[in-house]
Amino acid sequence: MENVQVGIVMGSDSDWPLVKKACETLDSFGVGYETRVISAHRTPDVALEYAKTAEDRGLKVIIAAAGGAAHLGGVLAAGTVLPVIGIPIAGGALNGLDALYATVQMPSGVPVATVACGSAGPTNAALLAVQILGTADPALRARFHQHKAALREKVAAANERIRG
Repeated sequence: MENVQVGIVMGSDSDWPLVKKACETLDSFGVGYETRVISAHRTPDVALEYAKTAEDRGLKVIIAAAGGAAHLGGVLAAGTVLPVIGIPIAGGALNGLDALYATVQMPSGVPVATVACGSAGPTNAALLAVQILGTADPALRARFHQHKAALREKVAAANERIRG
């Protein structure tokens, strides 16, 4: 993909069915991305190398999706100055609560922005990445304004349907 600005990293390929929603959202805005499967626990050296080289490779935002202990976002954030957005993946014995806690409980100095568990998470992560990129890209920011207008129109249409 051309002009890759967002790195999307998932801890397991089992996360792909959910995470591909982030890709679809970025596609809709014309934002280039790359996808990787990297485990914070099984391949920590790969995770750190990915984070350390992300800026030099032209990335501007990293999205990290992980379930269970969900340390991927934190490991990536520890190795880069780029913004990292964490998607806690629901599943396991605690149905994603452990992933949510792991993603939001970052120590001072290592921020990971966190979006919702479940189906809204990947879409919101991509939208947050678009908003971040839009701070330096007026054309992208204008497309996001159009997106927000479409959301308002959708709600107005729903309101008209049920008002009676």
